[in-house]
Amino acid sequence: MAHTIEELLKMPTPELDALFTSAQVGDIPDGEGKGTAIIGAGTVFTPAIASFINHFAWQGKVFDAKAGVLRNLITPFGLRAVLANVYKGTSWFDGKECIVLDYSETSVVAGWIRDEIRMIEPKFYLGEVFGEKTRIFHFTLQF
Repeated sequence: MAHTIEELLKMPTPELDALFTSAQVGDIPDGEGKGTAIIGAGTVFTPAIASFINHFAWQGKVFDAKAGVLRNLITPFGLRAVLANVYKGTSWFDGKECIVLDYSETSVVAGWIRDEIRMIEPKFYLGEVFGEKTRIFHFTLQF
């Protein structure tokens, strides 16, 4: 089933969780992925929050699969900052394999953050953001 950003922005958290859990891990992506934050999942406010974040805070991530790292695209200018290590590991959410975006050893600012992603269709990933071990929100990456 093909998914769209608009569809995912309408899904409540339990549906996003089910999609994440049922997804295959996929390959570690390479290159620039356009990001969309899904905060307040499934509410009327979710699209507006996503748009605001895209314009002013976070636009996505740039992966170097060979080196096993990524940098986030942040600020309205799309600066490449906030480095993370990237590897396959066990999901904190469901114990299955996922792609881990680990900031614990690379970032003073985001060292308490861990992201997990899985491929929901080719070049389209659904992710979860954890602060410490508490899940905060979902996001997508399109390559």
